[in-house]
Amino acid sequence: MFYVKTNWRAVELLSAGLALSLLFAISACRRKSAEQENTTITVYGFSVAKEPLLNEIFPAFVTEWHDKTGQQISFESSFAGSEIVTNQIINGVDADVAILAIERNAERLLRPDVTRSDWRKLPYRGIVNQTPMVIVTRQGNPKRIRDFNDLGKPGVQVILCDPTSSGAGNWALVALYGSELLKTEEQTGKRDSVAAQNLLKRIAKNIRATPESARAARALFEHNEGDALITYELEALQMKDKGQQINIVMPRSTVMCEHPVVIVDHLMSPARYALVELFVRSLWERPAQEAWTRARFRSVIDDLNDGFQKVEHPFKVADLGGWQKITDEVINGAWKEATHVSR
Repeated sequence: MFYVKTNWRAVELLSAGLALSLLFAISACRRKSAEQENTTITVYGFSVAKEPLLNEIFPAFVTEWHDKTGQQISFESSFAGSEIVTNQIINGVDADVAILAIERNAERLLRPDVTRSDWRKLPYRGIVNQTPMVIVTRQGNPKRIRDFNDLGKPGVQVILCDPTSSGAGNWALVALYGSELLKTEEQTGKRDSVAAQNLLKRIAKNIRATPESARAARALFEHNEGDALITYELEALQMKDKGQQINIVMPRSTVMCEHPVVIVDHLMSPARYALVELFVRSLWERPAQEAWTRARFRSVIDDLNDGFQKVEHPFKVADLGGWQKITDEVINGAWKEATHVSR
């Protein structure tokens, strides 16, 4: 385990060069002006990353940068479902940093017209925080939902994010399918993909709505739609924190979602890249990691996670063969078949 420490000597050297780079910004750069290029960092993120960034992480970096260099810096940001954010960046929006819900989206950005740097070379192989998938029910759990299997019972209305637009939707399918594979392996010694597919079919019949993002799904549930919501633990805990009358069900086995960061460095000058990289690396420093946990993300620093509920059998995408296998087998395979049958 290691912590990341910003090299503020490098910051001081960089800040001296930034004044010159303001005067000699390349006209082909995607930003509106040289001044904006060198004083504003633009971050695009998946929907639920919004609050900790806007409320704590951005302001802290602005303050520390000013204290160390005497210069002003600002942030611009945009948040949506992870698939939407990825498509926006590929289509050329002015983003410096992408904070995404799934590794597959980060992989899509590894192309010459978007980024030249490999996000896996960042700290913790580019994963900035994590959270398990859970089930949220109405207070008292009137439908008696104890695990993912119960979401397929007759009469249960389920809210699940749209996998075509949302990282949370992808993670939900991984959680459902993977948990059934691991359960059958525990029972029989072999992973039963037919049983996992049948679970998806039963749940697909109970889908009440498929909103475009985790935040949109939460809002729908808060407006009394559905009996159960499959979502990130952090969203469920935030609902609890705000006094929502809900129960949180931690499945016996569920996926641990991991969220990558990508520097969108296409056409970046060296001075600008150095500035953006300093900010990005600060996301793994202990103060930023503590900010993530206050927003109910789990940290990549283990000792910051003591207050979270234990997951009995957590698993990761790698335990199921990786995102390419999951995409082909589950998202484009079993789930499409399940939703087709449910119509």
